[in-house]
Amino acid sequence: MVHAVRVHQTGGPEVLTYEEITVPAPGPGEVQIRQTAIGLNFIDVYFRTGLYKAPQMPFVPGSEGAGVVEAVGPQVEGFHAGDRVAYAMAPGAYAEVRNIPAAMLVHLPAAIDDRTAAAMMLKGMTAQYLVKRTHHVKPGDVILVQAAAGGVGLILTQWAHQLGATVIGTVGSKDKAELALAHGCDHVILYRDEDFVHKVKEITAGKLCDVVYDGIGQATYPASLDCLRPLGLWVSFGNASGAIRNFDLLELSKRGSLFATRPTLATFVAKRHDLLATANDLFEAVLGGGVKIPVHQTFALKDARKAHEVLEGRGTTGSTLLLP
Repeated sequence: MVHAVRVHQTGGPEVLTYEEITVPAPGPGEVQIRQTAIGLNFIDVYFRTGLYKAPQMPFVPGSEGAGVVEAVGPQVEGFHAGDRVAYAMAPGAYAEVRNIPAAMLVHLPAAIDDRTAAAMMLKGMTAQYLVKRTHHVKPGDVILVQAAAGGVGLILTQWAHQLGATVIGTVGSKDKAELALAHGCDHVILYRDEDFVHKVKEITAGKLCDVVYDGIGQATYPASLDCLRPLGLWVSFGNASGAIRNFDLLELSKRGSLFATRPTLATFVAKRHDLLATANDLFEAVLGGGVKIPVHQTFALKDARKAHEVLEGRGTTGSTLLLP
């Protein structure tokens, strides 16, 4: 018997229960791993609350982790007991031991430790597709990153800065402002104290932004659109403040024929070769020193409820880990 955190009914953090489970031998195409670190992400909250529908009840939340292969099932090639591996977008992460499709795993470079890997797979690959595929960030671009001190934000701002963009970030406190400035932001806006649309206009001398990366959702819509120049791109990639329910296509035309997209990492890494290319690009960025992965909070796996409370209370910066 091993331990896991399960959800028996959707709701607040109190529905997260730490309990014993039985993990069967890995089936065809599966690998069994003993996890050493598990990433905490807002998508875990979306499944816990029911915003995103879980495939079954009860379920083990979590989509990101790292660990060591303990066993491989039939029809698995390329993975062996003792291999260090990591993954993202594979539900069932909040567990000491789990089975996972081999197609979703990647081998870890020796120079990347397990905690860094668990902190960066989902958030780092999200940043990769945002700056390399959703929009090819290039020198001269001006971008706005909402929640620049968050898990994706701190990786995204570093990467975009390295690619030559001028990065404007919104944050909720002076401490977070200092953090964002140290991780690639050229300008920061304290959104609780300042009108971020007005500040963007001031910073850009009225020219506005080429792209707005917005993982906040309801609280920043439609104001994020007002930060874009004509033909600019609004990338809504998260719902930290709640899902946007009142999207009006006409708002894009009113503001200068804007483009809008609602991407998700699962689509960008659905094919094995895309997963490997995305992960390898992330590994290269980290190993090259241009992108650092800040782990600022850790909780024991059994304290997942507390971790969710802190996350939803905007009390985290950078990446947060659950440790089995």
